[in-house]
Amino acid sequence: MDTLGNTMDSLGETIDTLGNSLGSTLEEAGMETLGQHVSSAGEVYAALRAYAREQIPVITRFGIRVVLAILIFILGRRLVRWVLKIVRRSMERANADTGVIQFVGSFLKFSLYTLLLFTIAEYLGVEETSVAALLGTAGVTVGLALQGGLANLAGGVMLLIFKPFQVGDYIIQNGQAGNEGTVSKIEICYTTLSTIDDRIIVIPNGSLSNSSIVNVTAKDQRKLDVKVMISYQSSIDQAKGIIWKLLEEDPDVKVNEDTIVFVDELASSGIVIGCRAWVDTGVYWPTKWRLNQRIKEEFDSNGIIIPYNQLVVHMQDYQENTRGR
Repeated sequence: MDTLGNTMDSLGETIDTLGNSLGSTLEEAGMETLGQHVSSAGEVYAALRAYAREQIPVITRFGIRVVLAILIFILGRRLVRWVLKIVRRSMERANADTGVIQFVGSFLKFSLYTLLLFTIAEYLGVEETSVAALLGTAGVTVGLALQGGLANLAGGVMLLIFKPFQVGDYIIQNGQAGNEGTVSKIEICYTTLSTIDDRIIVIPNGSLSNSSIVNVTAKDQRKLDVKVMISYQSSIDQAKGIIWKLLEEDPDVKVNEDTIVFVDELASSGIVIGCRAWVDTGVYWPTKWRLNQRIKEEFDSNGIIIPYNQLVVHMQDYQENTRGR
């Protein structure tokens, strides 16, 4: 830095000498005005040189601070990742819920990065009072601008406290009219569902916590409910016997005292026969589809008719009616 200053001094002295000499020469030649301008240029350069000499140490120190701040950010980011990894492993060893692990990880990551950025700002010379005032102002502004985001954050906390579902559960939001799928992630503001056809649905936690949720896989077993219609000409006892036999033969149906086969309804087009039995939640749909197919095949083999909606129209000759009159 001293060498740079000495070089600038030498350059300035040379320019001053040249300016004075040129100014004297021009004055002797009768060009006084141009000589004065040249002398003024030398004075301006001398002022700039003095200012630069004063500011070079300040700029150098600030540049060093910026470089160190970048290094601090790189090291701090690695430290944040290390802390997050330790927290995640500790919670996994404690058999914490996957949703809780994801939520705590997201919240802790946001908090640590915020602390890192404000630490770097203070290192660069931002005063603590300014940071506090900035935090207060930013808190009010963000609170007004991001009311939905804060609602999602509060909703995420409520979901983790009351645990209406966990990662891996199949849920239905707001009944049949809402979203449904397998919960893959529960984060600080959003919950992610994966559908059967491999679509991704991202739902705000605020909306999810304020809606009705059907947790399909909350229990290990589900009650299978199958209904089939037979014609009035078919035998009820025969149809019930076939269904009982199929339930007993199916490997996934748990036949016990809760298993029942019953007449559900005497409908306009036929008799509705129903059956209920317990199955494991993981094989609910394959069992239901298999029983539907087997019932149809066995009914066909035993001559039991499955009716369909039909309209019977009785025609009467118009001439016969008029003769009677």
